[in-house]
Amino acid sequence: MNKHKVFSWPVRVYFQDTDAGGVVYHSNYVNFMERARTEWLRTFGYSNAGMMKELGVVFVVRSMKLDYLKPAVLDDLLTVTAQVKEIGRSRVTLFQTVLRGDELLTEGEVHLVCVNVQTFKPVSVPEVIRKQWS
Repeated sequence: MNKHKVFSWPVRVYFQDTDAGGVVYHSNYVNFMERARTEWLRTFGYSNAGMMKELGVVFVVRSMKLDYLKPAVLDDLLTVTAQVKEIGRSRVTLFQTVLRGDELLTEGEVHLVCVNVQTFKPVSVPEVIRKQWS
């Protein structure tokens, strides 16, 4: 996993992200990770919309496994990371973390599948993307 560059994206915790106690609600970590993956993709020259239009594919989440280690709270400045762990024919596995400074709050593995935008059936990861991620 170390051969792939780690992408980092800052996220501020807003009131809307928290429960009544000011703690980030568990499903919002999924949203934070989605934002980081979207911005990570942009570093390779693709938006989700552009990839759909230009390449006829989109990456969809097949599964996620998250470990919640410590809570984030209102007004925290977080760093959300994304890193390629493995690339298969149509599947990409990412390792993602949510940190507050050096403190690990949440970590997870996200399995993406490259699908055709018309049929939503799995297709090979486009070579132009695979080269950048390998």
